[in-house]
Amino acid sequence: MALYILRAGRKLRSRSPLPLSLLYLPSHPPSPNPLSPPPCRPQPLGSPLPPWRPPCIGSRRRSRILDGFRHSLSLASISSSPGTTEDHESRRPDGGEGSPPASSSRSWVDLYLPESVRPYALLARLDKPIGTWLLAWPCMWSITMAANPGEFPDFKMLALFGCGAVLLRGAGCTVNDLLDQDIDKKVERTKYRPVASGIVPPFQGLCFLGFQLLLGLGILLQLNNYSRILGASSLLLVFSYPLMKRYTFWAQAYLGLTFNWGALLGWAAVKGSLDPATILPLYSSGVCWTLVYDTIYAHQDKEDDLKVGVKSTALRFGSLTKTWISGFGAACIGSLALSGYNAELAWPYYPFLIAAAAQLGWQILTVDLSNRAECNRKFVSNKWFGALVFSGILFGRLAS
Repeated sequence: MALYILRAGRKLRSRSPLPLSLLYLPSHPPSPNPLSPPPCRPQPLGSPLPPWRPPCIGSRRRSRILDGFRHSLSLASISSSPGTTEDHESRRPDGGEGSPPASSSRSWVDLYLPESVRPYALLARLDKPIGTWLLAWPCMWSITMAANPGEFPDFKMLALFGCGAVLLRGAGCTVNDLLDQDIDKKVERTKYRPVASGIVPPFQGLCFLGFQLLLGLGILLQLNNYSRILGASSLLLVFSYPLMKRYTFWAQAYLGLTFNWGALLGWAAVKGSLDPATILPLYSSGVCWTLVYDTIYAHQDKEDDLKVGVKSTALRFGSLTKTWISGFGAACIGSLALSGYNAELAWPYYPFLIAAAAQLGWQILTVDLSNRAECNRKFVSNKWFGALVFSGILFGRLAS
């Protein structure tokens, strides 16, 4: 027995010490919580120590998933942040320079019209109805003012002139684009118009112009002879207006003579003649109104106009623009007051006229002429000025 114990002691002394890796083994069992991540796989005894790292929280696959989730959240926050109007307008559908800028909202032309018809609808500016409103309102003013006291205006006449405004405005835009295609290519705002961009060839544009004029003739033939002659004479203004900006800074005044011809024509269509005491102040008010809103509109293109040599009242008035258009605004309201007085409109006309004067004054005082988007917003707001004047004439006539 003593010999056996002696041999066992010799064997224990000759055995090597325990490996140091045993010191790093966890001293407690894994957590029994089922929601906790699985424990790391223990290293076999005697293997070299791995580099130190934080306690294991899961597999590499789970770490990659978490990193990807954080990355997707950051991308979502960037893509969902609101951008400026300029950012949306400067984007191209395919990133190229030859394609028109993508709009943040599609018009009814893009949504409902066949693809083959869209270029002609854009040529007639059917997607931008503000021009039709500005052309139609003087007609509506005149027709309503010509109604008998205490009666509504002739609704058939209002409908005819409404359709005529759409057609004549479209014809005017077509003429403008055909004559200005070389200029439009050099102006940022107009270089994607159908003729300037080559979508509609000039010959097809001429054919479309003839189609619009033919439809307009059908409306004109339903009026009396006096109105037919007066309406046909407006074509001279329509065709010559696009040339005025090449020769005079007062192209906006010439546009006023063209756009407000309906003030003469509407009265003549109802009465068969003209009453200068009523109609001439009404026509003058429309011309002054056009000088206000189209000068504001022209400030959008003043840098490009300087480059290509196009003239406008925006360039003529320069830093004194607000002073000039304030004078034209006052003349517009004064002429409307005189016309209503001579037409013997009742008192409801004047509160609406005061509201219209306030709207026009708001435009002039608050517009930032160095901001294109702001100029366009103020320009578009003129449809409400026309609506206020029309409402005043209507209620003034019904109460007279």
